[in-house]
Amino acid sequence: MKIFLAQQNYHIGNFVSNTEKILAAIAEAKKQDGDLIVFPELAVCGYPPRDFLEFDDFIRQSLDAIERIREAADTIGVLVGGPSRNPKIEGKDLFNSAYFLYEKQVKNVVHKSLLPNYDIFDEYRYFEPAYDLGIITFKGKKIAVTICEDIWNLGDNPLYRVCPMDILVQQQPQLMINLSASPFDYVHADGRKGIIKQNVAKYKLPMIYCNTTGAQTDLIFDGGSVVMNANCDLVAELPYFTETLQCVTLKDDNSFAEPVIRKAATIPMTQDLPAVFDPAKGIEQVHRALITGIRDYFGKMGFTKAVVASSGGIDSAVVQALASEALGQEHVQALLLPSQFSSRHSVTDAEHLSENLGTAYNIIPIEGIFNSFTHELQPLFANMPFNVAEENLQSRIRGALVMAACNKFGSILLNTSNKSELATGYGTLYGDMAGGLSVIGDLYKTQVYALAHYLNREREIIPVSILTKAPSAELRPGQKDTDSLPDYDILDPILYQYIERRQGPKEIIALGSDTALVQRILKMVNTNEYKRNQFCPILRISPKAFGVGRRVPIVGKYLS
Repeated sequence: MKIFLAQQNYHIGNFVSNTEKILAAIAEAKKQDGDLIVFPELAVCGYPPRDFLEFDDFIRQSLDAIERIREAADTIGVLVGGPSRNPKIEGKDLFNSAYFLYEKQVKNVVHKSLLPNYDIFDEYRYFEPAYDLGIITFKGKKIAVTICEDIWNLGDNPLYRVCPMDILVQQQPQLMINLSASPFDYVHADGRKGIIKQNVAKYKLPMIYCNTTGAQTDLIFDGGSVVMNANCDLVAELPYFTETLQCVTLKDDNSFAEPVIRKAATIPMTQDLPAVFDPAKGIEQVHRALITGIRDYFGKMGFTKAVVASSGGIDSAVVQALASEALGQEHVQALLLPSQFSSRHSVTDAEHLSENLGTAYNIIPIEGIFNSFTHELQPLFANMPFNVAEENLQSRIRGALVMAACNKFGSILLNTSNKSELATGYGTLYGDMAGGLSVIGDLYKTQVYALAHYLNREREIIPVSILTKAPSAELRPGQKDTDSLPDYDILDPILYQYIERRQGPKEIIALGSDTALVQRILKMVNTNEYKRNQFCPILRISPKAFGVGRRVPIVGKYLS
C-alpha cells in the first residue's frame, strides 16, 4: 500500500486556500498511484481555530470543504482533519475529527479522545472527547487512527483517565496513523519522536505520524512528520519547517519497503526539558522557527513591509537580520533614533549593520523633541531631578516616531524586546514595548547572543562591535543594563528555572542561587505582569512562553 504524508502549512479560516492545497496534494498522490493520503489535524480549517469554532458559519464552511475533498477521494483513500458536529444534546457541540474518505464517500469519522487543556491548548473549551473508539479497515489493513494528543498518554498520564490505543489495540490493528498539529519548541521535536517510539514499542505496531508546518500568529509548527516501523526504526522523517509530500510503501507483512534511516537504539524514549539552562540549545532550529514565524505572520496577514528601531544593540540587530532574511532586505526599513545620551558607536554600529544587510535606514535625532517635551513638563515637574520619567520619555518618543513611519508607509513595527527584559519589566510601555509582533520575546538575552553568533556563522552580519560591547539602553549618561539587572549570565538561568521549569523560590535557592537575588528577581517577574499583559504577540520557541500559554494573575503575589 502506497501511503502519502501531506505535511502542509494552512491558513486558519482560509477554506479556499486550504482546500485547494489539500486537493492539489490528492491529485499528485493519485498521479503517483497512491492508495492513501494522510493530512494533519484540523487541516481544512487550520489549527488552532479557537473561538472561530463558535461561529456556525465557520463550521458550515469546514463541512463544505470536506464535501469538496470527498469528491476527489475516488480511487484514493483520504484521511483529513476537520471539526464535526456532535449529534448528541449532551456535551460540547463539536468533535475534533479525522475524516476517512474513499470512493467519494465518508467511510468513517474518528474523533479525538484526549483534549489538551494546558499551556497553549484549550481544546476542551470547544470539543467533546470521543465516546466511541474504533479502527478503520482499508484495502485489507486494519488501521488505528488517532489525533495528536491521543498518543501522548500511554496509561501513566494523570491528566487523562483513558489511553485510546489501549482500547484500539484490542481490535487488532496492523498500523497506527496519527494526525497532528504539534507546535515547535526547542526540545519538542526529540520528545515527539520519543513518544512515537514509546507507542510503537508498547503496541508492536508501525506508526505514521503526520504533522502540520508553518506559523499561526505566535505558534510555529515545525512539521518533522515521522514514519516508524514496528522495530522502532525511523523509516522516514520529513523536513522541518517545509511543506512536503512524501510516500512510503507498507508491505503485506506490515513492514515498510523504504530503508531504515535511523536505528531504534539512537532514538531516546523521552526528551525532558533540560535541568540546566543552555542558551545555545537548538539554536539552528530556533533560527528556522523565527524565520517561519515572521514570514507567515506577514504573508497570512497581507503585510509586506517591516520597520525596526535600530539602536546599535544586539536585540535590534538580531531582529533586523531575521526580518531581512524572512521578508527580503528591500522590505525592511531601519530607523536610527539617537538622543544626546547615545554613544557615537551606537549610531555607527547600526549603520554598519544596515550596510551589511543591504537594508534602507534613516537617522532621526530625538534630542530636540526630548528637550521640547521636558520644557513643557517643567511646570509640572517643578525642577525635580532627572529620573526614570525622563528615561522613559525618550523611549516613548522613539515609539511614537516608529509608529508614525509605520502608519505613513503601511509597515509593521517589529518589537525588539527579549525575554529577560520582558520577564523583569526592563522596558517601557508604549515605548520600546510597542510593536505588531515580538520576534525575540521568547529568547533570553544570552540566547539572543547565541543566535547572533549563529547568524554570523558564514560571514559577519552582526558587527563584532555589537557582539562585544556591554548592553545599554543609553537613556542616561554611562548607563548599563547591569545598573538595573543582574548580569544576564546569572539572571537567565534563574528566570529559566522559574518560567520554563516552574520551580519555586525555595527550589531555585536550593540549586545554589543567592536567596536575596532570587527573591529580587522573582519579585520583578511577578510585579511586571501588567506590562506583559499589554504586549504584542510573541513568536513561541520555548516550552513556556509569555502569552496565552502562561496565564498568571496580574495582582497575584507569589514569594516565600
